[in-house]
Amino acid sequence: MRVLVAILAALLVSAPAHAQRVYSQGELDALLAPVALQPDGVLSQILMAATYPDEVAAAAQWSRANPQLRGDQAVRAVDNEPWDPSVKSLVAFPDLLARMEESPQWVRDLGEAFLQQQAQVMDTVQGLRQRARANGQLNTTEQTAVYQQDNAIVIEPRTQIVYVPYYDPYVVYGPWWWPHYRPVFWRPWVVRPAFVSVGFFYGKPDWHHRHVHVAHRPVHVHKHHHHVAPGKWQHRPALTRPVGQAVGQAVTPHRSAVPRAPSVREYHRVPESQRKPIVQQPMPAANGFSRPQDHRPQVRQQDRREHQRAEPRREHRQESSPRRFGGGSEQRGHQQRGNHGGNQGRGGGGRG
Repeated sequence: MRVLVAILAALLVSAPAHAQRVYSQGELDALLAPVALQPDGVLSQILMAATYPDEVAAAAQWSRANPQLRGDQAVRAVDNEPWDPSVKSLVAFPDLLARMEESPQWVRDLGEAFLQQQAQVMDTVQGLRQRARANGQLNTTEQTAVYQQDNAIVIEPRTQIVYVPYYDPYVVYGPWWWPHYRPVFWRPWVVRPAFVSVGFFYGKPDWHHRHVHVAHRPVHVHKHHHHVAPGKWQHRPALTRPVGQAVGQAVTPHRSAVPRAPSVREYHRVPESQRKPIVQQPMPAANGFSRPQDHRPQVRQQDRREHQRAEPRREHRQESSPRRFGGGSEQRGHQQRGNHGGNQGRGGGGRG
């Protein structure tokens, strides 16, 4: 009997690890598309923060209540909050943080994917950047430097004044190639400068080893709170202040809503060739992509030719709608994309 009980206990302990979800390449492309073109430091801290979805929501609420604060000034103001340093760093960029709050399911999916498939997440970012650059939408600007480092495309701010660009994933990457997995669509924002101190971005991508590397201790961390150790980034238990507890009192770790156990499934690199054949429209050659405007006249002519069949096609799309990662606000935003298309194209291309 004792042997049977021990076996059952072992099975129960091991079951969650085996049940962990493994995201497909289509899902990863859709998840990473909204943030893959952000500067490396911003991207790293988005990925780390996404593993603490409840703290991201709390930080967004704080930011909304303090709209006059951004950059270093905002991060210093949340010094006593029990959030992870990566979450605290995002209050420097209120517009980005607000869109993350509007996409709670996207944040959780992104955090889970980053915890379980970090190498594949990093590869996916590089694949998206290559598409954007080949499409003419990722170039060096006055605010941001884009350059090649070995086999990786690096994006870095030129100064301590950081710009978090807005871009439309359905424009910057060319025709979208996964009909059943599509990116969330965020409301456009006005890009504003945010001043950050030297060493603000304590995490950066290690593209060669395909993980996020912690270069140094975060510059804005309260001495009584936990901090991230240099080296390969490691997830730590989230710290949450119970309701009614005063700022400054000790807080205890709790289990995050995102699973933290390592994935038991073997990682396999997905070649680029597997991403293109399922596209339901003509795809440009693998060595380059045409600009989106080159396809628009053809689309308009096709719409005129198929005008009489428009209603049946709309009904068909409703029956087989693709999956989007995020909540209702993103889908409503996607329905409004046609009204903002010109602004989004200019926003993505100018600052990618």
